[in-house]
This record gives sequence, C-alpha cells and structure tokens, in this order.
Amino acid sequence: MEGNTIEVDIKVPNKTRYLSLIGKIGEDIARELERYSGDKEVLAYHLNLVLTEAMVNAIKHAGPKEPEKLVRIVITLHLDDLTIRVYDDGQGFDINSIPAPNFEELEDRGRGIFLIRSLMDSVCYRKNCKENILEMKKKLS
Repeated sequence: MEGNTIEVDIKVPNKTRYLSLIGKIGEDIARELERYSGDKEVLAYHLNLVLTEAMVNAIKHAGPKEPEKLVRIVITLHLDDLTIRVYDDGQGFDINSIPAPNFEELEDRGRGIFLIRSLMDSVCYRKNCKENILEMKKKLS
C-alpha cells in the first residue's frame, strides 16, 4: 500500500445491532480528513447514512436469519478519493433494476440505493464467484 493510502477493513456479524458502530466509524473518518476542504460535519452525516444503508442491504440480502455470517466493509482513502466497499455472500440483486422511490407514497423501505446514489459520486454493484460487492466512491477535492 502506498504511503498516501489508508485502509480500514471491518468485519461484523450479520446483525443490525452493529449499524450505529459502522456509521460512527464513517463519521469519525470524515471528521479526521485533513485534506478535505468541504463541510466535514455534512460529509460525516453522509458517510454515516450510506454506510448504514449499505449494511442494512447487505444484512437483508445475506440473510438476516444467519447471524453467523459476516458483512465486510472496507474504507479506503487514497489522495483525494474515498472508496467504500461492502461485501456480503447473499443472493445479491441487480442495482440497475431498483426503481427510484415513489415520493408520493413514502414507505419505510426502498430508499437506500437512491440515497446512496444521491450522496456518492459513483456507485456500482457486482458479484464475483464468492461474494457481492457494493462499491461507493466520493471525491474529496
């Protein structure tokens, strides 16, 4: 790893009780960014939100009734980029088939991917031979 790269690799059980911990880690990272000139509190809120939403989706699709499974989150800071990858071994889904939420009839679910796409600069989802990966990128400059 290069000297200008920081990577945080977290593995947590497939349980919602760890959502606030993961969100807090995102907030703490945002507040410590020396090279970020924007509003760090707004970035902290956004990172908390995208991490929480991504982890909820991973838990949901990895099978919430299987708490022995792990959800892995890797946060990488490299120069002026922040990349978050969320890994799970669930059934996966087609991110491009997720419709925008119906704002006329707001429900308690179905807005996570929309929020993630709205707050991050790029979002992609792929499945390799052993796991699903949701990758979210944010430019910090």
